[in-house]
Amino acid sequence: MYETGTASVKGITGNTLKMVAIVTMFLDHAGVVLVAGGILGDNVIQEGSLWPLAYVVLRTIGRLAFPIFCFLLTEGFLHTRDVKKYGIRLLAFAFISEVPFDLAIFDRWFQPGYQNVYFTLFLGLCVLYFYDKAAGNSVKQGLIALAGMAIASFIRSDYDAIGIGMILIFYVFRGNKKLQTLFGGMLAVVSSLSLSGAAALAFIPIRMYNGKRGEKNLKQFFYWFYPVHLLLLYLLRLSIT
Repeated sequence: MYETGTASVKGITGNTLKMVAIVTMFLDHAGVVLVAGGILGDNVIQEGSLWPLAYVVLRTIGRLAFPIFCFLLTEGFLHTRDVKKYGIRLLAFAFISEVPFDLAIFDRWFQPGYQNVYFTLFLGLCVLYFYDKAAGNSVKQGLIALAGMAIASFIRSDYDAIGIGMILIFYVFRGNKKLQTLFGGMLAVVSSLSLSGAAALAFIPIRMYNGKRGEKNLKQFFYWFYPVHLLLLYLLRLSIT
């Protein structure tokens, strides 16, 4: 169980880290849904307009979110009292979020060709669970990792195999922050090459994490924020187009 944060502890709590993740995620999705999908539309280049620059800035900041979510998932796995209940909650929100995700990103009620990030996090948790159960058997662990990456790629969940790899890096190197940062940072760069590898900057707040959960229990807020903010962005886009 996470310890409750206190003012005397240096660094940032898990709740603060989650807030960094959801704020950067919101900015990322604002860039995709409102700027690219609404204001710019098909007219990506508008002479004299700052919106294309705004889009790049928002997407660049947004690259920080996913590595933080992967780190928090690993921390959650290590500290949860009931991993199966944790998995059920992730899967439930994966289905809850699918319609808001498809509306916001694809402008349709159902898009079978791409799934929201909760599916990636759920698969990542499953991989960690079975990977941990196979401790001592490196061959079996390798097959579990490959199976998780293959499934994520097959269903085309957000960040697919790279997402599963990121989660595994946080878990495998949980006892060595330098290696965790090195390999995780390298994978983060690969995942965001089109935006100058900005995702690697996520390791700055991650390394500031002090191991404390924080005083307030904001679990429900964090779970509901994803589908709710996507739906709100979609509705806002409808109002400006």
